[in-house]
Parts: sequence; structure tokens; C-alpha cells
Amino acid sequence: MAEAIQLAGKGLYTTAPNPRVGCVLVNHGKVIGRGWHQRAGEGHAEVNAIANAGDKARGSTAYITLEPCSFVGRTGACCDALMDAGVTRVVSAMVDPNPKVSGLGHHRLEDAGIDVSCGLLATESAAINPGFNKRMEFQLPYVCVKMAMSLDGRTAMASGESQWITGPAARKKVQQLRARSCAIITGAGTVIDDDPAMTVRENDLGEAVERQPALVVVDSQLRVPLTAAVFSREQLAAREVIVACTASASAAVKQKLLDKGVQVVEIEAAEGEVNKSSEVVGTGVGAVVETVVETVVETKKTQQVNLPQLLRVLAQREFNEILVEAGATLTGAFAASNLIDELKIFIAPKLMGSTARPLFELPINNMGDAIDIKINSIVAVGDDWLMSCEPVRRAH
Repeated sequence: MAEAIQLAGKGLYTTAPNPRVGCVLVNHGKVIGRGWHQRAGEGHAEVNAIANAGDKARGSTAYITLEPCSFVGRTGACCDALMDAGVTRVVSAMVDPNPKVSGLGHHRLEDAGIDVSCGLLATESAAINPGFNKRMEFQLPYVCVKMAMSLDGRTAMASGESQWITGPAARKKVQQLRARSCAIITGAGTVIDDDPAMTVRENDLGEAVERQPALVVVDSQLRVPLTAAVFSREQLAAREVIVACTASASAAVKQKLLDKGVQVVEIEAAEGEVNKSSEVVGTGVGAVVETVVETVVETKKTQQVNLPQLLRVLAQREFNEILVEAGATLTGAFAASNLIDELKIFIAPKLMGSTARPLFELPINNMGDAIDIKINSIVAVGDDWLMSCEPVRRAH
């Protein structure tokens, strides 16, 4: 099973929107077939392992990182392939969270007289597909926020200058994070200030790029100029470019984007809290005049994109993993809305000073409202450090 998990990892950049799955066939104590799912629309791991084993598959045990599928989609059902090959035992790491399969694959195999067990290295297997698992269970993508900061927690100078905080090794790691993602989310401010491409660069990745992740620009009022690099003909030919705006954005600009081939998605506006203060003056005979300030908190629509709704739309488009590469305002909005599953923070050994821009725009007034972070690992990446962590979820 450990080898099957390693095989599944070979599809890290290429299987979306499908899960990454590996399969190892064993007969008489010897591995006789190996396979993994390589691309959506092509053979699944079980089919590839059976093809690798040939006639030796009959009477074998299949170790699979995910319950075999039981329905016919773009390819045949893996349950049928296992039965036709004469496999007599199936060991799955975990049940498929896809409701079209969940448990049905195992039941079909058992009904055919195949010995089935499940749960071996389940945690390790689930870690390969955080986005697929979350989308199937919650109809939301897995959100990873990538940031780079100095040792004193700054991401750019006051002028906006930010290249380069980290070194070449860290930038190569960023290419790996991009390559495994279904989409990259960035904000209008980042595009306007830096005019980035935000593509996976083959030279930095160190291997061929088969698929560019979609780019989602959160631009509530369509401020990004049509001449931005992300709207170039080359970009639009290589990837999906999606702009998320609100209903109050210019209809004329929406049409110009559509004419260029940009996908425009209108998302409802987010709600925000507005504080209003009023003074109540009380007087009485011989009394000191007393002023009482009452603060009334009202909720009203803002002009900003509703981020939870945006994520639901992206899940409907079968996006499993999302990488957020944005400035302090948008990343702060994701944090404030409790939408972050994982943080990848690159830390450069330099001090940028108190006037430089912070990691998050996240106004917090009380220590009790601070967001706790669980640190999972800290590793050296060249001269920099990479901290992998996650916000601690709080019950509401």
C-alpha cells in the first residue's frame, strides 16, 4: 500500500479533477503489476496495473489507495476490470468520498465473491487528495494560501516593491504548488501593481508542464486594465482566465472582457458590518448633563465579492485545490472568513522595517479574537524557510 501511495503521487500535477490513485497487484508474495491514474479521461490506476500484470493478475491481491469506482464515466468501471481480470482480493486504503461510489464499489466486489478490506494507511492516502476529498464531502475546494515574508512579517516595501523577498529554491517550490493546483486566485490589486503572469514555468518546475492552472482574478468593480498580462492572447490560449466581480461592476467592461475570451463570473456582494453611533443626552433638575453613546451594528451589502460563494462556484466547476497568491487585503479577507485550509509561508532571513506592508490586512482588537495557528512543519528551502501550517478552526 505504501508503494501504491507513492505511485498515486506521480499524478500530482495531472489527474484533476479526478483523484490521484495508485494500485499494486501482488500474487504469491510478489509484485506483478503497478499502475496509477495519469490523466482525467484515461485509464484508472487499477486498469493500468492490470495491463502491467497481464495474465498474472488472475488470483492476485490488489492494493489500491482509493475504493474502486463502480460506475461508467469517461472510462469503464474499475470494479468490472478487477472482476474480469480474476483478482480475488482487494485492499483499499479508504472509501471513495464521491457519493456516486461511496461504499458501492466495495459492495459490488463483495457480491462477486471478492475478499474486500478497507482502512490500510487511510490517513496517508487521504493526504494525497485533500481537494478532491473536501469537494466531494463539502462541495468546496481545498484552499491553500501561499505567502512570502521577511523575518519581521513584511511582504513588500511601502512603495509596493516586493521582488525578490525569497531566493530561487523557494520560487521553485512555488512552481510546484501552482502545478498541483486546479486554479490560482489573486486580487485586482496584485494584478494592477505587479502585472504578473502567474503561470507554471517549466524551467523552474524542472519538468514538462502538461496543464496550466486556471487563473481567478477577484476584481469586484473590474478595475484591472484590459491590457494586463493575464488577459493576453497567449495566456487565454493556454489556460482558463476567470474574473469574479459583483453586479455593480461596469456592464461595458464585462462585455469587453467576454469579447477577449475572459470568463466573467458575477458573484453576489459580501455582507459587512457597519457601526453607527448615536448620542442620547439626558437632563434633569439639578443633575449633571449625561451623554450616552450607543453603537448600533448594522449588516449591509458591500462592493466586495462574496468569497464563500466564489469557492462554491469553483467547486461546481470541479476545481479541487485552490492556491491563493494575493496581497494582504484579499488574504486577510480569506482569513477573516475562515476559508483557509492551509498556509504555506516562506520566510526570508531579512528585515524590511516597520513601514513595509504586513502579511495580512486583518484588524483584530482583542487577544481573544486572535487566530490560532497549528504549525505542521518548518523546513529549510535554500536560504529561506517554509512553514506549513493551518488555522485552528473555532466552533461558532
